[in-house]
Amino acid sequence: MADENLNKRQITVPTMASLATEGKKPEYLFWVGSAGSFDDRAKKISREFVKILEYAKVSYAVLGEEETDSGDSAKRAGNEFLFQMQAMQNIEIMNAYNIKNIVTCDPHDFNTIRNEYPELGGKYNIVHHTQFIDNLIKNGKLNISDKTSLFNKVTYHDPCYLGRGNNEYKSSRNILNKINGDFVEMEKTKSFALCCGAGGAQMFKETEPGDKEIYELRTEQALETGADLIATSCPFCMTMFTDGIKIKEKEKEIKVLDIAEIVANILNL
Repeated sequence: MADENLNKRQITVPTMASLATEGKKPEYLFWVGSAGSFDDRAKKISREFVKILEYAKVSYAVLGEEETDSGDSAKRAGNEFLFQMQAMQNIEIMNAYNIKNIVTCDPHDFNTIRNEYPELGGKYNIVHHTQFIDNLIKNGKLNISDKTSLFNKVTYHDPCYLGRGNNEYKSSRNILNKINGDFVEMEKTKSFALCCGAGGAQMFKETEPGDKEIYELRTEQALETGADLIATSCPFCMTMFTDGIKIKEKEKEIKVLDIAEIVANILNL
């Protein structure tokens, strides 16, 4: 039975090391990622997802201080040496814990661990948190169908490394279509969706003068739907849309939330 008083108590997130000292092994490693660990906005997504894991009584743990950056940004920026150094450090630690199953809120880390860690000796079953939440709903661990959304109309942005990179388009839409609200697609969606502008280490480059930034264009496409909520499932996309809404001076009218935040909100966690 789910914990109905979850939002009233402090959650102590278990670490792989602490469970190992007790002779326990969780079913899933929650890979938090650098954004989910250090970016103030992305940390909120990590917290809400943890609430969902606790609510559904999922056996999980994090690496904590043993987790380092996945190496995604280093690889996209062309620093293969740094990428391999970061990746092999993570792989050594995860293999020492005999980790098999991983869930993460970051599509960039999802893509890197799924597609690039295996050739370095890191072979894991990794799922994105939208896939994980979708499965929890399908298995009866979460019930959001009879809940009321605080938003009238919702649109969804496909993160590149989840969509085009790994052909995952269904889970987020499955979740949003169960919410008591109007879900509307942008004109360019799924494999034709415009990037938020932060992928490929572009998050860390300086703004170039002249043409409008990609995140501004994508924000405009979202605004054209008339939605009062822009949903996404990537901390990088979250940053870009949050900036886009500020530039358009729509902060009071439109919210940008991750799928995990929407589900946690509906469940009143």
